[in-house]
Amino acid sequence: MSANGQNHHARTSRLARKLAVAGVGAAVLALPLIGATTASAATPAAATTATTAATTYPDNLDGWIRESLDIMAQHGIPGTYEGIHRNIMRESSGNPLAINNWDINAINGTPSKGLLQVIDPTFQAYHVEGTSWDPYDPVANITAACNYAADRYGSMDNVFSAY
Repeated sequence: MSANGQNHHARTSRLARKLAVAGVGAAVLALPLIGATTASAATPAAATTATTAATTYPDNLDGWIRESLDIMAQHGIPGTYEGIHRNIMRESSGNPLAINNWDINAINGTPSKGLLQVIDPTFQAYHVEGTSWDPYDPVANITAACNYAADRYGSMDNVFSAY
């Protein structure tokens, strides 16, 4: 292999390792860089800059669902915006502080909480790393509920009534 080929291979390997650490989103952004044959020394820095830019989400139902979907994608949890939104509207009408103090769970001392009305034991069992441990946190509530629904029903998209 020529010295130029070895240099290209080393740069590609470094970039691939950085992408493995950064995650799938970075890999998509950097796909054109991996195939580049005339990469400059600035290429790895450009890829790193692109991966460190944090996505911001609005602090509303749309933003909470979109942030949850991004976290779910990182953890392989299935679900769609439509399925999540439909279930949120049925369970809490979009109120992240909703609490059910009247059903059998509440009578047994574990009321359903948050956007997707999750009881504490379920929230704790299906909590997703990188989200808050507060069941009233909208993103944590959505993500844990979707993780539970994926385990139990295949996806939140398959839930059409209380779960």
